[in-house]
Amino acid sequence: MTVTDEAPRVGGRPHNPAQTTITVEDPQVMVNLLGAKDEILKLVEQSVASDVLVRGNEITITGSAADNALTERIFAELLELIERGETLTTDSVRRTVGMLRQGVAERPAEVLTLNILSRRGRTIRPKTLGQRRYVDAIDQHTIVFAIGPAGTGKTYLAMAKAVQALQAKQVTRIILTRPAVEAGERLGYLPGTLYEKIDPYLRPLYDALHDMVDPDSIPRLIQSGTIEVAPLAYMRGRTLNDAFIILDEAQNTTAEQMKMFLTRLGFGSKIVVTGDITQVDLPGGATSGLRVVQDILAGLDDVHFARLTSHDVVRHQLVSDIVDAYARWDAAQQSQTVRVPGRRTGRRR
Repeated sequence: MTVTDEAPRVGGRPHNPAQTTITVEDPQVMVNLLGAKDEILKLVEQSVASDVLVRGNEITITGSAADNALTERIFAELLELIERGETLTTDSVRRTVGMLRQGVAERPAEVLTLNILSRRGRTIRPKTLGQRRYVDAIDQHTIVFAIGPAGTGKTYLAMAKAVQALQAKQVTRIILTRPAVEAGERLGYLPGTLYEKIDPYLRPLYDALHDMVDPDSIPRLIQSGTIEVAPLAYMRGRTLNDAFIILDEAQNTTAEQMKMFLTRLGFGSKIVVTGDITQVDLPGGATSGLRVVQDILAGLDDVHFARLTSHDVVRHQLVSDIVDAYARWDAAQQSQTVRVPGRRTGRRR
């Protein structure tokens, strides 16, 4: 890629807007950069304030110096993705633009090409900067808490890192656990055998596992104890050595349950705790163990809190919008509570 900066002149003097030309030598790279029916080019044009014109192997960017700089960086990152063997998609373009607009230090191409697992031609990797930092934290710390809304990949990425650690023989087993029911694991009230009672609550963990491990091998791995999927109550009294342990839906643990779980940590083990503190289902107004642990363990060495936001949602774009809408509504409700204490009066309309 060759970049040429020019300043169009009127009457011998520089005149705004400025102009930047990017030259792409390889015709196939240019085809990939523009996308099928120019869909990538059109999305970039919609995302920037500069005018973008393509002629042959040249891309001409016209606009203010700041707008041109952003547009140039977007094309540079997209070209880097192509050089790393990636096929550009509208999703990767949106995420690249989003990261550059946030002004992050990390290069989007590096964030979007970190492979965790590959299976049957499908690669699992972080798709946002928040997810990349979360994955890096798992490598760097013994205990990691992932706190964020639905769709941010908290459990899925933790599961991928667990399988990766098992394959690399960094651990000898994977332990997956979660509160069996929202109302304090009251399994006795459910019909069926013990396994029939707990299966619906552990099913999301099995589903993620099936994406990463050959489904035919899962029963054998479970029978041998290499993979264990169990309700949180089963962790009591144990010491878990050489294991990658994931606690899912941790917002539905009590403070006592959270302490019990964290103190199961043994030598050579790693713990990842995931949850969404905006979706606590504990009965009777009980305090979530995930909420209080942030204050209790704040600043403790080798413990990291990864906080994911709506920017890290990798489901349908509408999910991110829904998360933001609920956050605004919650903020408005809290603001009204502060401004207008006491009982509301007046005629209902």
